[in-house]
Amino acid sequence: MKGVIYQGEPVSDAATFARLPLAMQNYLLQCNGLLAYQGGLHLRGCCLAPEWHSLRHAWEGEAALAARYQKVRPTDIPFAEDYAGNQFLLRGEEVVFLDAETGEIAYLQVDFEKFIQGVEKFPQQALGLEVLISYLKGGGHLRPGELLSIQPPQCVEAPNQQRTLRPQPTAERLAFLANFYRQIRNLPDGQALRISPSADH
Repeated sequence: MKGVIYQGEPVSDAATFARLPLAMQNYLLQCNGLLAYQGGLHLRGCCLAPEWHSLRHAWEGEAALAARYQKVRPTDIPFAEDYAGNQFLLRGEEVVFLDAETGEIAYLQVDFEKFIQGVEKFPQQALGLEVLISYLKGGGHLRPGELLSIQPPQCVEAPNQQRTLRPQPTAERLAFLANFYRQIRNLPDGQALRISPSADH
């Protein structure tokens, strides 16, 4: 993968590693997670630290995705996320996409290996990198342990030029997304919203 700005240390969380399917184990033995495409894709690793990179933390930690989102199952493996905090989960042998704003799940009809191949071949299309590319061209950047805050959220109708983009620590961004999801999950489509400018600070 291109634009790698972080690569995990060798596997240090053997217990989590042992529970993964063989294809994922083989990948993590070669590279225990990374942050590629200038922050566009974060593949988590089997490590105890840093917490933002830990697969175990996202899977079963205090902020586990299954505890935050109704449609995420405890058996789903949250192996990756995009620059905005949307999640890629392995459900059985299939990769599914979690929209972290709305909580909706989309089945991508590929396994882990095909997902990696697709991202490497067509990263912009596979990851929807347009917003990140615009942010980077404007002089912005993401550091390891940061995601891109997008305000208003992308599921809210607003002109792109009126959206505010800024880096935010991963834990804070994911907490904001989960809280936003809880607030809107029972609202009808088209419902007017009022979002505080400091809602994700």
